[in-house]
Order: sequence, then C-alpha cells, then structure tokens
Amino acid sequence: MLATVEIVAHSSNVSSLVLGKASGRLLATGGEDCRVNIWAVSKPNCIMSLTGHTSPVECIQFNCSEERVVAGSQSGSLRLWDLEAAKILRTLMGHKASVCSLDFHPMGEYLASGSVDSNIKLWDVRRKGCVFRYKGHTQAVRCLAFSPDGKWLASASDDSTVKLWDLIAGKMITEFTSHTSAVNVVQFHPNEYLLASGSADRTVKLWDLEKFNMISSSEGETGVVRSILFNPDGSCLYSGSENTLRVYGWEPDRCFDVVHVGWGKVSDLAISNNQMIAVSYSQNNVSWYVVDLNRVKKSGSVIQGLIQDKPIPAPTSALGTTLRRNYERPTTSCTGQDPEGERRSPSSEDEKEDKESSAEITNPEDYKEIFQPRSAISRTPPKRTEPFTAPLEHSFSESVLEKPGPAVKIVTPVIDRVGQLKVTSPSRPVVTTTKPKPTGIILSTRNEPIGLNAGDFLSHARNAKASVMGDEEALAQIRKGHDTMCVMLTSRYKNLDTVRSVWASGDVKTSLDSAVSMNDLSIVVDVLNIINRKPSLWKLDLCTSILTQIEELLQSKYESYVQTGCISLKLILKRFWPLISDTLTAPPSVGVDITREERHRKCKACYKQLKNLSNVVKNRAEQVGRHGSTFKELQLLMAPLYC
Repeated sequence: MLATVEIVAHSSNVSSLVLGKASGRLLATGGEDCRVNIWAVSKPNCIMSLTGHTSPVECIQFNCSEERVVAGSQSGSLRLWDLEAAKILRTLMGHKASVCSLDFHPMGEYLASGSVDSNIKLWDVRRKGCVFRYKGHTQAVRCLAFSPDGKWLASASDDSTVKLWDLIAGKMITEFTSHTSAVNVVQFHPNEYLLASGSADRTVKLWDLEKFNMISSSEGETGVVRSILFNPDGSCLYSGSENTLRVYGWEPDRCFDVVHVGWGKVSDLAISNNQMIAVSYSQNNVSWYVVDLNRVKKSGSVIQGLIQDKPIPAPTSALGTTLRRNYERPTTSCTGQDPEGERRSPSSEDEKEDKESSAEITNPEDYKEIFQPRSAISRTPPKRTEPFTAPLEHSFSESVLEKPGPAVKIVTPVIDRVGQLKVTSPSRPVVTTTKPKPTGIILSTRNEPIGLNAGDFLSHARNAKASVMGDEEALAQIRKGHDTMCVMLTSRYKNLDTVRSVWASGDVKTSLDSAVSMNDLSIVVDVLNIINRKPSLWKLDLCTSILTQIEELLQSKYESYVQTGCISLKLILKRFWPLISDTLTAPPSVGVDITREERHRKCKACYKQLKNLSNVVKNRAEQVGRHGSTFKELQLLMAPLYC
C-alpha cells in the first residue's frame, strides 16, 4: 500500500515544500540556501533550480495549472516564476516579516499571502501591486485557501482562529474560534459550502458555510494535524498527522479508516489516479510516499477502534440530493493572463530588482517532457499520466528503485499493510484548454479590417474558368467604399481639430464637453486616452461630465473602447472616491458655504452615476477571460457601492 523514496533536496536544511495538486506529479522545495527546486515525483534529479531570494524560502505554492510557482521568503518578499518560460515574472514587496502562507486565486491572476506580521495581502500578479490588505489576526497566518468560486478567502492562524473573508466587500464574514491551539491548515470542500481545518490541538473540524456553525469535530489524532485533503468527489476527508493517515466522514461524525505509516511529520498531500502522494522533510532530505487509496476504507465507521462495515446513511432531502449549497465555479482558465493578452517580460524596474534571479534547468529532458508539451502541436493522442505501479503483495525484499542515483536513499518500507513500489517514469498530462472568445467583442488587435471581405479584391471564376480582370475593374474594386471612408475620416479630423483648438486655451473641462456633445464615442476615447496619460488632469468637474460616457464605453463592442473606459473609471475611483464618500457622509455645515454646497452637489451626482456603473461592472465581471478579470478588479474597487 505504501512505498517511500528519499532524496537530498538542498545543500542546507529544507524549510518548505508543496505538491502540485492538479497532477500530483510535481514537487517544489524551498531551503535555507535561498533556492526553490522543482522535482518530478519519484525521480531523483532536480528538474529546475530557481534563484533570486536572498533569505531562506519559507513557503511555496503552484498555481492551479502548475505553470507558475511563487515563493515567499523570510525577508517578506515574494517571487513569481514562469516554469514554462523558465524565467522570473514578478517580485512583490510589502510584508514586514516572513511570508508563511500562499495561495493562488482560481482565476490565476490574483495571489494571497499571509505573514508572521499577521497581515494578509491580495496581489494582482499582472500589475505587480497589492490590491487589498486584510487585518484581523493577532499572530502569524499559517494557511490560506480560496473558495472554489473565488469569492471567499479562508485564513488559519497561530491565534487559534479561522477567519472567512469576502473578497468583493473586502471585509471579514465570520470567525471560527473552537480550536484551542494554533490552526495549521484549512481547505474548502470541492463542491459544497463546507470548510475543514486542522490544528495543533490534534483535532479536525468542519464548518457549515451557510449557517456558519461547526458540524463536525474529530479527535484521536496521534499528533499535530499538518495536512488535510478532501477526496476529489467530496465523499470524505483525509487527515495527515505524525505517522498516521485517517479518513473521516461527517453528519454524523465517523472515522472510516486509520492507516499507520512511517512518514513522520507529513507536510503535504495530493491525489492522482486514486493514489495519495505525500511528502515530508527532515533537515536537507525530502521523502515521497505513495498510498493506494483502493485499499483504504471510505465507508463504514471506526467506533472505539473497531471497524464496522455497515455504512451510516448520509442525510438527504426529499429530492434525494444534498441539503447544502454547491459552489458556482468560474468557467475561466486557470492560466494567468496579462492585460495585453500575452506573456509579459519583466519591465525595466522588474529587471533591476530581479537581476540576480535565474531559473537554472538542471535536467533538460525532464523539463521538456513536463513543461514543453504545452506549447507543442500534438499530432497524436496525448500520453495519459500512468499511475505508480501497484505495491507488490509478497516481494518485500526488492529495492524500491532498480538503479538509484547518487542522491537517492532507499528506505525500507513497513511490512504491516505496506508493499513496495517500482517507480515508473511519470509523464505529466498535457492539459489542452481552449480559451473562450468573448462574444460580440471586436478585438483591438486583429488581422483583418472589420467589414472588409478579401474576396471583393479577387477575380471571380466564370463558367468554371478563371477570367482576367481589367485595370478599370480592379481599380473599381479597390475603391469600393473608399469615398465613404474618406468622408468619415474627414469628419473625425474636423471634430478632433475643434477639440484641439479648445484644448489649446487650457480649458480641459470645455474640451471634454465639446467632445461629448459631438455624439461620437471615438472622439471621446481619443480625448480620454490623452487625459489618462496624465492623471493630474482629472478633476471632479470632469467626472460629472464623463461618467455617463464611460458607461457606454464599458458596454461597447469594441475592445479598445472598453479598455479606455476601464482605465478611466479606475483612475476616477482611486482619486475621487475618498472625497465623494467623505463629503456625502460629513455632517451638514453651519451657515452658508457655497463652495462646500457645490462640491456636495457634484459628489452626489458622481455617486449616483457610479452606482449605476456598479451594476454594469458587476454584470460584466461574470465574463470569461481577460475582460472579465479587468471588471473583477473594478468590482473590488467599487465594493463600497455594493453595501
């Protein structure tokens, strides 16, 4: 049922490690040597070594597609690497103490980090900035987990509490305080509104996220609970403590199985092909363990140490389905997208900060096998990930690996319920995702002009024979629509010239009003692009004039119009929302203050228009892909308007 392989992972002590949950075949380790090493599970040689941190690496996390990895250091900095391109993407600074927990948002474009300074930060990995900071814990934040729908964030802390945060509203929803010692790990149920937590008090607890109460508390763990994992179908919960794997059910509480293993202080769990992959570390060594879940009981119960085979029926409703709500999963890809729609290289500032960072590929063959197939054209059916060879029933004397490398140490497996494993070469599954195209959106980067048919410029066959087009006929085809285009461009030039003449007088407000009065969104977009290049030009007067136009831009079918509208709205919110909020909530003044009354009138008008815009942003945030992500960011900025 279980086999082990031990490797020397770093030149100094290992300080953190994590398994890739999507495949269960990738492992990232961080050490006091300030390196992050990437491994293929069961293979003795490191695939890639990532450098750049100047202090020990305290925590690591893969994104859900396992194309990127982020590492937090003792100094409080975070570094994000692209594993396919083998380069660093971002360096994020902001924590005042060691980073000890990380998690990627299901959308792949945001990242949460928790620190010993008790703060939680939400980062936009595309724009290299902190979007929000969550305060509430009083001690180090040891674990973070996003809900499957990406709306909530759960945090576990040394202060013995589990907190649930609303990402949209930017505030805490509830706090669970039943643990009596530090909480090490939290995880959301893959489908239902359930949250599980494991603690140093040797208990595993489950919480109902509809009623916000505890529905299960298991006791009897042999040590500190360091890792928990729901079965992919959500039927049970696995708990990893010192040398023991337990399988729990709930409603009612019961323990399906107890497997005694020798993995010590297990650090992480993953499931692949109905096999559980577990990892632990000691000093500079890392050990892999594989458990065959086909031999683990997932039904029945353990009462006072006796296994009863009769299953306890779970409560069902009159319709025969679960009474608890399910998550509405986002339909977007996990792969993070940059605003330009392609992978970005670090900017000049990034290059300056990351000049000491590198990704050294130490095993080119494994690197190409695991990461490069994503970019290759597959002309044959993709090779499926094969499960590890099942443990042998009787041959306990054979080696785990036939030809171990110099860095491999063979560990003799336990005979009781333990077999051996002949490790096969793992091949990571090729994940092919088709990026959905937004309907009704005309992209700003396109290969063909809109409304132009290339066939109009080609000769047509007559009587199944090609005919020769004369010069006059060819010129007529080329000039088709030319006069109409000239009229449109001439009109646009005159309008822009009018706006420019007003702009030259230094009156930006009048220039913008004249552009709006022309009833031509293209002119408004041109003027806004100029104002956005110099944010200091934005005044409260401009907001009252342009917010209605921004609403039209956000609903336009042209991608460039939508982008300009989003940038303008973001600048308005960042510069003027504090002023609008403070003005509208301030007590009335004593006496007559014409300036204050005028400002109050403008703020009230802006608030009304922003309230209307918040509904548009909320609807567009449900969009798939890069546009939806931009609107989700705006939704976070407009969170106070939803209260």
